[in-house]
Amino acid sequence: MSDIPKWAQEDFWRKMAIWVTAGMFVILIVLTFDSVAVITAGTNRVPAYNVINNRIYYRMDRERKIQAPFIGDEAPLFGQVLTEEEAQAMVSHGKLTVQAKNCMNCHTLLGNGAYYAPDLTKAWLDPAWGNEAIRETMMVNFLMDPETNARGYGTGRKMPNLDITEEEAKAVVAFLKWMSAIDTTGFPAAFPTIAQEGDL
Repeated sequence: MSDIPKWAQEDFWRKMAIWVTAGMFVILIVLTFDSVAVITAGTNRVPAYNVINNRIYYRMDRERKIQAPFIGDEAPLFGQVLTEEEAQAMVSHGKLTVQAKNCMNCHTLLGNGAYYAPDLTKAWLDPAWGNEAIRETMMVNFLMDPETNARGYGTGRKMPNLDITEEEAKAVVAFLKWMSAIDTTGFPAAFPTIAQEGDL
């Protein structure tokens, strides 16, 4: 009979490693399903794609002490009310365009990407677009021809021409409008939003 205590035996720690690994694997699976349920479009924090048919504001949530998205009246993107399926197709096309053009090599989305160019999480509400009435047109023109429509704000940084078509540009704008409706718990902080008609 061995004089080594059970807790110090090699076999004990081998079994413990197997049980801890199996337990962590189960926890990872549970957390994965929980995360997917929270970040799926159409949930409490991530609105359905047809939110692009509405005005999107950021208002102070006094209880949470953060600027939170507020979905307002109907304001169809490019003057066209889309069904949920049409909105999903347009937003998905915009997301794929952002990925295909490697926008995150310079920009940040939801905290991921590079910090060379502006964060795009709330780009739909960026005051640089002037006002609500001309925002869509300015964004599309900028995406299609950033060299002519560049605004470097004194940094000398300019977006390269990525040969984005009008259809792709409109889809990217739809994606950015949808993104701005996601409740990011105040990220990015202290973001000044565009003045919109009817703001108090």
